[in-house]
Amino acid sequence: MNTSLFSKTPAVTVLDNRGLSVRSIAYHRHPDSPDDTGERITHHQYDARGFLTQSADPRLHDTGRANVKYLSDLVGNALCTVSADVGTTVALNDAAGRLFMTVSNIDTADDDLEDRSQAVNRTWQYEGASLPGRLLSITEQVTGEAARVTERFTYAANTDEKKALNLVGQCVSHYDTAGLRQMDSIALTGVPLSVTRRLLKDADNPDTVANWQGEDSSAWNDQLAADRLTTLTTADAIGAVLTTTDTKGNVQRVVYNVAGLLSGSWLRVKGGAEQVIVQSLTYSAAGQKLREEHGNGVVTTYTYEPETQRLTGIRTERSAGHASGTKVLQDLRYEYDPVGNVQSIRNDAEETRFWRNQKVVPENTYVYDSLYQLVSATGRVMVNAGQQGRSLPSATLPIESSAYTNYTHTYTYDTAGNLTQIRHTPATGSGHTTDITVSDRSNQGVLSTLTTNPAEVDALFTAGGQQKQLQPGQHLIWTARNELLKVTSVVRDGDSDDRESYRYDGNSQRILKVSVQKTGGSTQTQRVMYLPRLELRSTASGVTETESLQIITVGEAGRAQVQVLHWEKGKPDAIDNDQLRYSYDNLIGSSTLEVDGDGNVICMEEYYPYGGTAVWTAHSQTEADYKTIRYSGKERDATGLYYYGWRYYQPWVGRWLSADPVGTVDGLNLYLMVGNNPTSFHDSNGLIREGQSARKLVGEAFVHPLHMSVFERISIEENMAMSVREAGIYTILALGEGAAAKGHNILEKTIKPGSLKAVYENKAGAALELAKNSGFIGRVGRWNASGVQGVYAYNRPSGEDLVYPASLQDTSDNELVNAWIKHKIITPYTGDYDMHDIIKFNRGKGYVPTAESAEETGVKDLINKGVAEVDPARPFEYTAMNVIRHGPQVNFVPYMWEYEHDKVVSDNGYLGVVARPGPFPIAMVHQGQWTVFDDSKELFNFYKSSNTPLPEHWQQNFIARGPGIVATPRHADVLDKRRIMH
Repeated sequence: MNTSLFSKTPAVTVLDNRGLSVRSIAYHRHPDSPDDTGERITHHQYDARGFLTQSADPRLHDTGRANVKYLSDLVGNALCTVSADVGTTVALNDAAGRLFMTVSNIDTADDDLEDRSQAVNRTWQYEGASLPGRLLSITEQVTGEAARVTERFTYAANTDEKKALNLVGQCVSHYDTAGLRQMDSIALTGVPLSVTRRLLKDADNPDTVANWQGEDSSAWNDQLAADRLTTLTTADAIGAVLTTTDTKGNVQRVVYNVAGLLSGSWLRVKGGAEQVIVQSLTYSAAGQKLREEHGNGVVTTYTYEPETQRLTGIRTERSAGHASGTKVLQDLRYEYDPVGNVQSIRNDAEETRFWRNQKVVPENTYVYDSLYQLVSATGRVMVNAGQQGRSLPSATLPIESSAYTNYTHTYTYDTAGNLTQIRHTPATGSGHTTDITVSDRSNQGVLSTLTTNPAEVDALFTAGGQQKQLQPGQHLIWTARNELLKVTSVVRDGDSDDRESYRYDGNSQRILKVSVQKTGGSTQTQRVMYLPRLELRSTASGVTETESLQIITVGEAGRAQVQVLHWEKGKPDAIDNDQLRYSYDNLIGSSTLEVDGDGNVICMEEYYPYGGTAVWTAHSQTEADYKTIRYSGKERDATGLYYYGWRYYQPWVGRWLSADPVGTVDGLNLYLMVGNNPTSFHDSNGLIREGQSARKLVGEAFVHPLHMSVFERISIEENMAMSVREAGIYTILALGEGAAAKGHNILEKTIKPGSLKAVYENKAGAALELAKNSGFIGRVGRWNASGVQGVYAYNRPSGEDLVYPASLQDTSDNELVNAWIKHKIITPYTGDYDMHDIIKFNRGKGYVPTAESAEETGVKDLINKGVAEVDPARPFEYTAMNVIRHGPQVNFVPYMWEYEHDKVVSDNGYLGVVARPGPFPIAMVHQGQWTVFDDSKELFNFYKSSNTPLPEHWQQNFIARGPGIVATPRHADVLDKRRIMH
């Protein structure tokens, strides 16, 4: 590694006199021209209140354009967002702070003229003021079309029958864009015990749309197919799932160790005997997997770098005594650069081969520029692989007969990070180049086979930022919710087209896929329905079903993904029924090895960095045809696209097919794949990359870099997740300089640009400079109407919190205060780390510790003790030096109800700004990895994906009780009854 490439290339943030980031400067060097340094400047602008009004990346700023512009309300919520990539979106809340209406997909030209021909108007309807305020329906209207009620929500009444099923007040029927999801029963812990899915009639037809008009549920049910697909669950007393029975009667069972981690799992296919899936798992003290043994006798061991805990080895083998013989099947070895970028991957289970005087080593190497973008990769590729595209290369049969050649990939990016060229250079034979044309007014881009003119690119996208053609003649159709509805691969005049269509549930997750192709004189239809722990796949020729296959997906199988293929009709002769397929992965989750239930290799696959298949070998073509898990652990469709959950990915272009649905949380470029570093990072759902990029942001605005490792270690060792609100650069710096952290006994504000602006108004700039020069910036001030009158500090000799005179106008007292600080007589206060969430996990399920419980206190103590170990200025026994001074915001409502009930009664509720989640952003650490959430939707998705019930007070909308005061529906009812009694 050429370390000089990265010398003197800092990330620089320029602040204005209010402390707001107006410039972010990065320095770019390429390994091919290390003496040339380019400056990449991202620009930001703010309004008079300090709210962001626009941001522009280096490329668009040079053309006089912005990536995104905002118009905010009085508290900073975006009312109108104008994006170069996804058009204009307007969002309005009602008086209770609930989302009421949005208008999206408005195309806005450079002259600000709006084209609403593709606009979608969406409205939310809630219960009236006398009821808990729950969501009742969502209505959508596309310009030129009639309005449709796309979702309905009905709730269980307070009856004996519903009480017995723990359903009172719960949403029991959710009519969505796929049909109906019905909740049949719930455990006391909140775990759904019985859930039934019904699809729309003719759901296979992409032109069938949901419309739940009227108030008659029987009319809604008339739109549903007869089949009821029910999934059953059992759970223990703390809510950990023990068994799952899918709609076909297949039963999965799991057990946990004393720490609540998975220790074994089993599967019983309906009518068969129970079989072992996971024999045993071994964990480190930090909760990392060290060894897995599966039911096929294959053992996988994991090794980690002691200093960084980075994964350095994944070894999968049949151990001594295995019935199929001892053999190492995969032995991946990773090497990293100092910041964590993967430099090489070597598979020591594979032999070095020779072909046409080449030495072909089973190793991949990677080179990055100074922005850590991948610019070059080497590896091996099958000699017959051909150019990467939407079609897979043919699998080599048998595995041992493969012939390989070396290859080099080089990648070129523009100043906004858009991948513009992929050059493939094999050691022998001719290479090829893939060129991507990027718009001159946005970050939208397409293959050059669609256009080479940047001015024509935007016309190939919808107003909402979705690509309209995959290849020339292959059309992409999208829903009003910006979900991919249909891909037309072959268009025929006067006859039906070849297509693949998709249907999604109310959370925009795919539930149905249908592929239709004309072959000869007949129509071939392949259908996949996605259900919990089960995929129902079928093939038909005309109206005759030729194959019916259940793919049972094992939910708890260690790191491997495990499937069982159970045919009800049309089983191929070359595969046994109920075939077990263990899929073993690499660092970013790509399926590199599939092994059957006897420990024999089914197939092996290697990938180019951005996802194309470089090597694919298999035991038989029939078995290879049934592989569904590939790059990044995702399913590859017949279109060649990978489905990630929220978006579709084009591996031969290295770009997402649509803009990021959560906006700029992962950067201003909404089409970028994991920051152009696909070898070190991965994206699990199409929303945000995971890894070092988030960690860098956290260290700048949430937690001091010296303290971050403490949070990471505790999240691993204690099997938990924690989040903190944004502290701001001045608090971070003050904590790093040894300032004390204030508790709830000090209610005054920190001296920083926002608070100075509110008091000093047009003199805030001068006050900020005095605060910086006096060393008081980021410290807690004593304020009155005229400004700062003093600073709060901890008096070390007396152990008291006192106010010391200080001024940002007459600075004569400041020298004495600074002398006391210098000689450690007093320690000034700054903010603490404001915890937002604590989630502990046990037996695969998360929960929030009770407010003021020993568990909650224990977490705070662990953090403060850990920080004391790495930061000698913060001894644990000095409470004022503890960085965590209070419980998480998630427990604010239950804490107030239990411990400060009189105040709740007196105020008639809770302070809304604290009771609700936020303010955002917040930084969450889980299993040592950081993620930054920009809104409650992203936070709630984390709760859902981590199998953590949302706390009761966040499950329903708060009810307004007075200016700034809210209450949960249940607490409001209690307060009202108490008022009547008195």
